[in-house]
Amino acid sequence: MTQKGPILPALMLAIAAMLLPSPVAAQAWNFVYEDTELGKAVGNPDAQIALTAFISYTCSACGAFEKASDAPMRLGYIGLGKVRLEVRPLIRNSVDTAATLLAQCGPKEKFFDNHRAIFFAQASWLPRFLRASPAQKQRWDNGPMPSRMRAVAADMQFYDIMERQGFSRSETDRCLADAARAAQIEDASKAQTEAYQVQGTPSFLINDTLLDHVHDWRTLERELNNKLALGRITRG
Repeated sequence: MTQKGPILPALMLAIAAMLLPSPVAAQAWNFVYEDTELGKAVGNPDAQIALTAFISYTCSACGAFEKASDAPMRLGYIGLGKVRLEVRPLIRNSVDTAATLLAQCGPKEKFFDNHRAIFFAQASWLPRFLRASPAQKQRWDNGPMPSRMRAVAADMQFYDIMERQGFSRSETDRCLADAARAAQIEDASKAQTEAYQVQGTPSFLINDTLLDHVHDWRTLERELNNKLALGRITRG
């Protein structure tokens, strides 16, 4: 019996589907990580937009930005190869230093998961930071560096966050005790603040140019879309 129906068009559609990148493949840039001189990066190294985010873990606006931007950034910009994101920490206090050491704990593939976990738990630990007693602040800012960082981690319950990320207490303590890394982070933060005249967090660079008055996801998204559209017009 002769089969009826639009066999040829269906075959052509099947072949076209095989040639087009799948949604899963299109998101592969979300898993291309890089250790940079000043932070951690994810995405297509040849993306049209190199986006740098200056963040402070004790900044509530940074936490709001992370929650608002996380899914749309990964799905619509980084995953599609349009944007490469680099996160650079700006250090304002000892809690920022401890949180940055823990975000960067482990291999580069762990950074963005650690980073999200710390920010997504910010509502539970930031009030403890804001209500810290003079005695707590004394322990955070005085004495041997490992002891200071462990005091911060205990008071902020960072150990619980890191345990959920798969780190043992001893692994977390090793990251907190990395004095050389802490000094490098703090020195880089100071240099970046001076070099770009960063006035607050979060702040952003697009292709190494600081954006004025852009400190939230909605405003940043407009800037990204404008730059991407301009690139298409220029190439056209």
